[in-house]
Amino acid sequence: MAEQEFDYIVVGAGTAGCLLANRLSADPANRVLLIEAGGRDNYHWIHIPVGYLYCIDNPRTDWRFRTEPDPGLNGRSLVYPRGKTLGGSSSINGMLYIRGQARDYEHWAEVTGEPAWGWEPCLADFTRHENHHALDPGGDADPDHQRYHGHGGEWRVERQRLGWEVLDDFATAAVEAGIPRTRDFNRGDNEGVDYFEVNQRSGWRWNTSKAFLRDVRDRSNLTVWHSTHVLGLELDGSGGRGPRCTGVRLARDQGDGEVIARAGREVVLAAGSIGSPQLLQLSGLGPAELLRAHDIPVVAELPGVGKNLQDHLQIRSIYRVEGAQTLNTLTASLTGKARIALEYLLKRTGPMSMAPSQLCAFTRSSDEQEHPNIEYHVQPLSLEAFGQPLHDFPGITASVCNVNPTSRGSVRITSRDPRQAPAIAPNYLSTPEDRKVAAQSLRVTREIVSQSALAKYRPVEIKPGPEYQSDEELARRAGDIGTTIFHPVGTTSMGREDDPMAVVDPHLRVRGVEGLRVVDAGVMPTITSGNTNSPTLMIAEKAAAWILAERG
Repeated sequence: MAEQEFDYIVVGAGTAGCLLANRLSADPANRVLLIEAGGRDNYHWIHIPVGYLYCIDNPRTDWRFRTEPDPGLNGRSLVYPRGKTLGGSSSINGMLYIRGQARDYEHWAEVTGEPAWGWEPCLADFTRHENHHALDPGGDADPDHQRYHGHGGEWRVERQRLGWEVLDDFATAAVEAGIPRTRDFNRGDNEGVDYFEVNQRSGWRWNTSKAFLRDVRDRSNLTVWHSTHVLGLELDGSGGRGPRCTGVRLARDQGDGEVIARAGREVVLAAGSIGSPQLLQLSGLGPAELLRAHDIPVVAELPGVGKNLQDHLQIRSIYRVEGAQTLNTLTASLTGKARIALEYLLKRTGPMSMAPSQLCAFTRSSDEQEHPNIEYHVQPLSLEAFGQPLHDFPGITASVCNVNPTSRGSVRITSRDPRQAPAIAPNYLSTPEDRKVAAQSLRVTREIVSQSALAKYRPVEIKPGPEYQSDEELARRAGDIGTTIFHPVGTTSMGREDDPMAVVDPHLRVRGVEGLRVVDAGVMPTITSGNTNSPTLMIAEKAAAWILAERG
């Protein structure tokens, strides 16, 4: 079996992995290997923003996971997208730039005992790689803008390149319902309504492969292997101090057979909230009962591996409207579709430059909530389910999600075969708190839509349907129409030394195993109050600094 030597091996060239490879290879003395199971990000639909429609559930770009039948969803199973290409999920996601709330990070600092996870230290990591072009040209009049945003980094942030009258009016209706306007969701308190900022550059998707790999691929000390499947971790227990991760065992699609890549310093798992726990479990690191059930020797019993799965469940309210221009109407004819294509070809604007969601709002599901606890993704379109055609009537969708769910799920291997998908069980709406917030959030949606700003469109509720009124009816209906908004986190959670379910320590080192770290969304002990892609980049930025500081 062939062997190759590196200093650092990063498993997964997704959101975290691309940044890690960039930072670790900046010192030419570090030999860095970045491994990606998917192929190059040269598929044209990756780069055209609306192309997410053709990337999700596409074997070229997506792992095509499915969840287990979920009791909270009334027995339904969901498509569960995870990026399988350079750039990972940043190549197929919604491109929405949201950090969450300051209290998210203060909570992480509290539960880990590590002050570096507090809001102000994390803000410094966000701005370090940010290239913010979302406000008015020439900088904003707000004197605090420079404190909250960076301008020289790799991670491009822009305003969206189109607006919709019906969404402008939805925003006005939200204000009438008591939600304030905001110009910036990313200063620690994201309450308010406005259009999302997006990770795009002049109408093109800006994924982490472009941002962090493209300009450094010619570094002689950086090796990138795509189309390469990691089969397991190489663990050596001969040192007398417990196991040490010395490398990875892998198979390349080029037909080289199995290869062992050795890491002189560290192996860093950045395979995501599904891939990282799967690799740990396959390598004998995880719940002992699960490992023994698959005849895998227990190298280190880590009961938290694969537990604590959290995700945002979006509950999609659909309204039929009159007299509004929506994507349903624009694409209803070949002429309309041709105009959309021509506008994008000539200007890089129009519907083909759209992120999946345009208008955002954060608010409270009830007066009982101390902080904004629900998030809206509002779209000028409607359809029965993802992947199905747009409705043949003008429609809008107001998706709402509980950003602080109390439900917890799991990721568990189903086989010793590393190519066999794990069992993903989110356990949505499995707590009374989450069912209550689901019902309340649908009432908040109805309150917004009932305002005078939207009256001219004569909105008619298609989903959930006006016949559902009681808390129990609305909660059950949420299970019928809810779906993932693609934010799985928490399956390799960080925590204090005395936390038996913590998989990694506050510096993201795997408990009881030397030379091994996890750096991806799985380390979040609790999900952020908003979209999770850019918080994952922040985690990678912080981890890279720690890794380099520990070289000795």
